[in-house]
Amino acid sequence: MQVLFVTSEVARYAKTGGLADVSAALPKYLLSAGHDVRVVMPLYSRVDLRGAAVETVLRDHDVTIARRTYRVSIIRAQRGSDAPVHLVDCPPLYQRAGIYTQDPDEHLRFLVLERAALDMCQRLQWAPDIVHGNDWQCGLLPLTFKVRYSWDDRVFARTRTLLTIHNLNYQGRFPASTLADTGLGDAVDLFHQDQLRAGVINFLLHGILYADGVSTVSPTYAQEIQTPDHGAELDAFLRARSSTVVGILNGVDYDDWSPERDALIPARFSAADLAGKATCKQAMCARFRIPYDPRVPVIGVVSRLAGQKGFALLDDVLADLLRRHGFQLAVVGNGESRFERMFDGLARAFPRQVGFYNGFSNELAHAVEAGSDMFLMPSRYEPCGLNQMYSLRYGTVPIVHKTGGLADTVQLWDPRDSTGTGFAFSTFDAAGLRWAIEAALVTYKDPQQWRALQQNGMAARYGWDIQGKVYEQLYARLSGR
Repeated sequence: MQVLFVTSEVARYAKTGGLADVSAALPKYLLSAGHDVRVVMPLYSRVDLRGAAVETVLRDHDVTIARRTYRVSIIRAQRGSDAPVHLVDCPPLYQRAGIYTQDPDEHLRFLVLERAALDMCQRLQWAPDIVHGNDWQCGLLPLTFKVRYSWDDRVFARTRTLLTIHNLNYQGRFPASTLADTGLGDAVDLFHQDQLRAGVINFLLHGILYADGVSTVSPTYAQEIQTPDHGAELDAFLRARSSTVVGILNGVDYDDWSPERDALIPARFSAADLAGKATCKQAMCARFRIPYDPRVPVIGVVSRLAGQKGFALLDDVLADLLRRHGFQLAVVGNGESRFERMFDGLARAFPRQVGFYNGFSNELAHAVEAGSDMFLMPSRYEPCGLNQMYSLRYGTVPIVHKTGGLADTVQLWDPRDSTGTGFAFSTFDAAGLRWAIEAALVTYKDPQQWRALQQNGMAARYGWDIQGKVYEQLYARLSGR
C-alpha cells in the first residue's frame, strides 16, 4: 500500500516526546514490509539533517488557505533504512526557537503542514491508500481532505483517512474566529455547531468526527478515553465511534533499545549473561555522583516532569522511603518547576542516595535504563509509554501505576509461581505507590526471585515487527484491501 504519514515530529530530525519515536519507527517498519510510505513534517529551525541524503522534490509551491498564501518547498531526506521524511520548508512558519509555540498563528503552522502534504501528492501524482495523521496537529486533515481534495479521482479515488491520538489531553482548542483561517468557511455546517456558539474550534474533535478510522496507542487507553474520567470531555464522541476506535500498542525499536547492541552503554549484556549490567550500574552511579554498592538497589526515572506523570505522589512518600530503606534514585528530566525543585531538594537532602540531572540527555536515558535495577513510572494516565518497555528489555524492573499502556505491558509479579514482569499499583494514591516501591525492594533482597523477574521482563517482546502488523491490518480494513 501507499501511505502518507503526517506528523509534527520525527525522531533523529526533531523530537519532544514519544510521538517522534513512533513517527520514525512505524514508517520504518512499513517500508521494510514493502509498503511505499512517505512521512511529512515541518522543517523547523532545529531539524537535524546530519547524515541524511537530501533532495528537493517540490520547489516554491504556493499553499493558499483562506486569504493567506505561503510559499513552501518540500525537501526529501533519508537515512539508511529509515522511511523518507518530506520536510515542509516555510521559514515564516517554522523557523522559530521551539517546535511548538504559543504564538497566535500556531494553528496556521499545522494547517499549512496538512495542505502541503496533500498538495505534494497531487503535484507528484502519488496516490495514497491511507492518509495517516497524528494528534491535534492533524485534527483538521480528514475534514480538509473530504472538502478540498476528495474530488481528485486521479490521486485520491481510493484514499482513506486515519487519525491516531497519542494523548487526548492535547486537543488544539482555538477561538471560533479561527474558522476564517481554515479555508473551510464555506463548509461551516460541518463544524461542531455547539462549540462554535461557545466560541471554540477543537481540532482534535473534528479529526474524531471525520476520519475514516481512529486509533490510539494502547488497547487499555482506547477503553479509558471513552469514559468520563479519562475522556477529557470528548468521551461521548469517542463512544459514538466506539466500533472504529482501535487501540494499538506502540512498538519499541530494538535496534536502538537493546542491551546486546546498545552503543551508548559501557558494557553489553543479555538475559543469558547479565554481568554487564553491573558494569552499567557502576558507571551510571559515577555519572550521578552517588556511591556504587552492588547490594543497594537503584531506582531510575527518565521523564517529562509533569503532573500527568504522577510525581505529585512522590512528595508524600519518597523522603520517608529513602530514609527507611536506603535505596538510591537516579533522575533525568525537566518540566514543571515544582517537580524540578522537589528532585533538586531530594538530591541536596540525600546526596549519597539521589542524583538529579535537570534536562534531557539521550545518552543518560540509555545509561539509566541499563544501569538501574528498577524504573519508576507512577503516571496518573499514560496513553502508551515507552520507557517501561525499554526497562523490560534491559532487565530493569518497572514500578508503574496500572493505567493505559502501562497496564498492557507490565504484569504484576507473583512470587508463588514466578510469573509477572513488574509491580503495578491499581489505586492512584500515595499508599498505592508506597506499596509498589516496597514490594519491589523486598523482592530485590531475594536474588533468585529477582533474577526470575528480570528474565520474565527480558523475554517480553514489543517490537514493531509485531505492532506494525496490526497497523497493516487496520490499513487493509480501512482501504477495503
